Amino acid sequence: MGKLTTPQYIKNLLLPNTKSPQGRRVWSIDLETVWLPFFKATNAMGDTAIPVDALGCPIRLAYDKDGSVKFGKTGRPVTRVAKPLSDSVTLVRQNFVANLQQYAEEVATGKVDEYALVVEMAQKAGQPILSHDKAELDKAIQLQIEEAMRQAEPVAEPVAEPVAEPVAEPELVTVS
Repeated sequence: MGKLTTPQYIKNLLLPNTKSPQGRRVWSIDLETVWLPFFKATNAMGDTAIPVDALGCPIRLAYDKDGSVKFGKTGRPVTRVAKPLSDSVTLVRQNFVANLQQYAEEVATGKVDEYALVVEMAQKAGQPILSHDKAELDKAIQLQIEEAMRQAEPVAEPVAEPVAEPVAEPELVTVS
């Protein structure tokens, strides 16, 4: 097998980025500054055929089944991303996941020893954290059990002494 090198697109994913988009997000990525320019570029290159109305009006009102505008619990109208855009983002996401898996598989099989070493080091480094978290969780659960037991214990209420009811003496009836 030839020399395995990291593709530039993978290296780019690992670079820090100080920009923090603030608009509507789709798959946690800003629609206005990332998805729309990307899909306009893919349309321009002929790689996609997303309808231009979806690119021109990506946020749409949501409608109820009866055709009326849908409102949320807060009373605001509900919006949604145009279906062609949403479907395209889903496709990119699925392909992204597949590319990450493929890359990991290539490295795991192309650099077996290096990959195995990283796996072993990660497991060793994570063990103290795992042990600490387990101990803390065990303590927290024990405290919850103790609190539940305290709340479940019946409170001993003072028992009143039974009061003897006066017994009526039988009335003597005489016959005349």
